[in-house]
Amino acid sequence: MTRLSVNINKIATLRNARGGNVPDVQKAAVDCEQFGAQGITVHPRPDERHIRYEDVRLLKPLVTTEFNIEGYPSESFMELVNGVGPHQVTLVPDPPGALTSSAGWDTLKNHDFLAEVITELKKHGIRTSIFVGTDLNLIEGAAKTGTDRVELYTEPYASQFPQDPEKAVAPFVKAAERARELGLELNAGHDLDLHNLRWFKQRIPWLKEVSIGHALISDALYYGLQNTIQMYLRQLRDE
Repeated sequence: MTRLSVNINKIATLRNARGGNVPDVQKAAVDCEQFGAQGITVHPRPDERHIRYEDVRLLKPLVTTEFNIEGYPSESFMELVNGVGPHQVTLVPDPPGALTSSAGWDTLKNHDFLAEVITELKKHGIRTSIFVGTDLNLIEGAAKTGTDRVELYTEPYASQFPQDPEKAVAPFVKAAERARELGLELNAGHDLDLHNLRWFKQRIPWLKEVSIGHALISDALYYGLQNTIQMYLRQLRDE
């Protein structure tokens, strides 16, 4: 079964909007796991507008499933993750002021940089994943960096899904197949939700993990966090 990793950035956004510690980010992570999530994802950014570096340090001893830290591999980010030692680091090419991730890596132009970063992370026993689009050349470029996994950037799929689900998923299936041929494990994330997740999973059944934050936390406002996590898990079950 594909694992569900809940991105709790939006919990931190809500907390930071008012100050204090409500909602409690650490408690939210523990609750997500108790409600069935198989991983916790955070994406600390340099301005700490949602998840803070200190949150990451506090979360590490609490997360009992899988801890995935996303981010651009700046010097401060690398110091953080090497010190914390999460199960997985997902490398994203976001510039410092980015509102959200909006593209995958150009793994050809950035090969040397990514290979160096991945080598360092592996020395610390951390599994690596690179955020990429569906260009097969860039999938092949990712494989040459030494990464363990790639995470497919699924916003284009989500955008096209309402009009033509089959056309929307087709390039992702090809990219997933190529990644598999190259020995890469596969994650996916960005704008996956209760409407489009099952279709994606059915066509890429060997998908290892999806990381979902904004949609899941938004749904939880209506359905409750426990119920929402179960709803997402049902979309991922092999049926």
